[in-house]
Amino acid sequence: MGKADLHTHTTASDGAYTPEKLIRHANDKGLETISITDHDTIKGYLEAKPIAKELGIELLPGVEITASWMGMETHILAYCFDETDQDVLKLLLGQKRARKKRMVSIVDHLQKQGVDIDIEEVKAEAGRGNIGRPHAAEVLVNKRIVASFGEAFIRYLSSEKLKDIQTEYSSLENVIKVIQNAGGVLSIAHPGPMYSSRQITKMISMGIDGIECIHPSHNFAVQRNFSKTASSNNLLITGGSDFHGKGKTDYDPYFGIVTLGDQHVSSLKRMAQRRKEMVV
Repeated sequence: MGKADLHTHTTASDGAYTPEKLIRHANDKGLETISITDHDTIKGYLEAKPIAKELGIELLPGVEITASWMGMETHILAYCFDETDQDVLKLLLGQKRARKKRMVSIVDHLQKQGVDIDIEEVKAEAGRGNIGRPHAAEVLVNKRIVASFGEAFIRYLSSEKLKDIQTEYSSLENVIKVIQNAGGVLSIAHPGPMYSSRQITKMISMGIDGIECIHPSHNFAVQRNFSKTASSNNLLITGGSDFHGKGKTDYDPYFGIVTLGDQHVSSLKRMAQRRKEMVV
C-alpha cells in the first residue's frame, strides 16, 4: 500500500526545509504522495512541482488556511483546487496581508508587556515565508527571552494569550465557498486539540468535506473516534505528519511514519474531480 503525507510545511511559511529539500526528504522516506500545505500560501507547492515530477512523487495541490469563525481562528486544509483560480489567488493574497497586520499587532502587544521584540526582527526571521507566530517564537528563543519554542507559545503566543487581538482573516464560510468553487476539497486540520464535538458538528453542517483523523497529536482512541465521525457523515479521512523540519515541532520525527493509505488519497481525488466536473 502506498504511503502519503498530506500535511507538511516548507520555508514558504514556517517550515525549515525548502520545497526541494522537503520533496527529496519525502523520497528518501518512501512516500509516494505528498501535499505541501504551507500556511495561506501555495508558493512552496509551485516551487516543488518540477522536483516532484523528476522524482516520480505525486504532489497534490494543498494549503492550510487560517479562517475566522465564531470569534476564533480555525485551520482548514484545502486540497486539489485549481491553483490558477483567480478567487483562490485573491483569497491567499488577502490572507498574506492579514498575517502581516496581525503580526504588527502581536509585536505591539508584546512590547506593551515589556518584551524585547521588534517587527523587523520577526520579518527577518520569516524571510521570504508567509509571516506567522512561529517566526516570533524563533525571535524569542534566539534572544533567550524563552528557553524553547513551546515556552514561547505558552507564555506569549497562544491563541488564548492573543485572544483580544483582532484579525482580518477570511471567514470560514468564504474559505469553503472559494475552495469548493475552484474544485477543491476541505478538511478540518488537527481537530483533536482544538475543537469540541459540538464545534466539529457545526463545521460539518457548513459543508466541510473531511476530517484530519490521522495526526501526531491524535492517539489511537482519538484517531478512531474521528474516523467514526467521518465515516458516519460520509466525509473524507485525511492525515499527515504536520512536518515543519528539524527542531520546529514535536511532530517532526513522525515524517514518513504518520501516513495516510492510498485508498483515502483516491477518495479525496475522486471527490475533487467530481466537484471540478460540477463547477465547469
